[in-house]
Amino acid sequence: MKRIPTILIVFIAIALLTIAWSQSTQNLFLPLISRLPVIPPADEVANRLQVAEGYAVRLYASGLNRPRLMAIGPDGALYVAERGANRIVRLVDGNSDGYADTPQPVAINLTGVHSLEWYAGDLYAAGNATVWRLRDVNGDGQWSTDEIVALVTDLPSDGGHSTRTARIGPDGMLYVSVGSKCNITVNCSEGDPRRAAILRYTLDGGIPADNPFANDPDPRRRAVWAEGLRNSVDFIFLPDGRLWATHNGSDGLGNDLPPEEVVIEVERGNHYGWPYCYTDELGPVPRNTHEVRDTRVPLDAAFTGCEQATPALFTDVAHSAPLGIDRLMNGDVLIAYHGSWNADETPRDCRVQRIRVTDGQPVSAEPFLTGFRDNPQQECGGAWGRPAGVTIAPDGAIFVFDDKNGNIYRIVPVAS
Repeated sequence: MKRIPTILIVFIAIALLTIAWSQSTQNLFLPLISRLPVIPPADEVANRLQVAEGYAVRLYASGLNRPRLMAIGPDGALYVAERGANRIVRLVDGNSDGYADTPQPVAINLTGVHSLEWYAGDLYAAGNATVWRLRDVNGDGQWSTDEIVALVTDLPSDGGHSTRTARIGPDGMLYVSVGSKCNITVNCSEGDPRRAAILRYTLDGGIPADNPFANDPDPRRRAVWAEGLRNSVDFIFLPDGRLWATHNGSDGLGNDLPPEEVVIEVERGNHYGWPYCYTDELGPVPRNTHEVRDTRVPLDAAFTGCEQATPALFTDVAHSAPLGIDRLMNGDVLIAYHGSWNADETPRDCRVQRIRVTDGQPVSAEPFLTGFRDNPQQECGGAWGRPAGVTIAPDGAIFVFDDKNGNIYRIVPVAS
């Protein structure tokens, strides 16, 4: 009997090992492939909008009435504050085809509802003057009038910047952002210290004893956590507990001023400059930066100089109007830029911007979702669409809501 050459034995062994490894590798990755989000065929949205490499964008829902901030519920559904209809709707993809089924109204008669936040099984919503807690006592998936409790009822709601955003912090407290009454306070008085601020309450609407102004003679100021924030439409808490907020600067200083303070680290008792000062840097703001004066507004006894102001962490071009913000799994953040409606010279784009984060600090910015305008000269006030917020689901799907045309877009990773 002939002996099989050693080289042939080695070759056969390698071949068998290769086949076995290939099969085991397929078995390892098949579950991952099967869990990749469904991507429907290309539609009008896919053909119009440009998304960053490695992602695909599709229309998820349409026909909503000025949708604003959203939240993923414990059931995995997308809950949307439909501001134009004063209600909350639930969106679910029941047949897993990548499109939302018909919106299901789950709470109504919530005046100016703008933001949603789930916490300990309850849904918290903020409207023009009110923060509500919605508790589904009977478990029917909807909230009747007797299941909705108003926690805060007297937020200032006169004048401009009427949206309110409520988030629950890692300390279990309720944080609420309230924008300024005016564009610039030359001919206008805020009249309420809760304006242009982020407020902090207990979950039943009380004033925490450790608030920085908890003993202030003006009872309205006792809720203030941080001030000098002209319009922080949205904010998030990072895993380490830090609070990052977006911020809209004022108009009337030309095409390039003030830079949009797209990431501000909000801390207890700090003042962030508005209306007296602003951060005059573009991009990552160096340490030890001081804000500069907006000379249109005289200083007062409580605010005597820009050295009292805390600058932003990261800025972008003026009139970008950063609104909704959320955090990707790798630590970067996505911010919806509402874009300009009255830029002096160069209209600013309405887009979703990605802010790169390194070692816990924002370091650079790049477009993530674009194509809402018909041309670079178009103001976003007249564009086809205008993104206003971002919500990232646990499975990595990114939802972008458009309050101009009532759409919600779904962005998912593409398998390579």
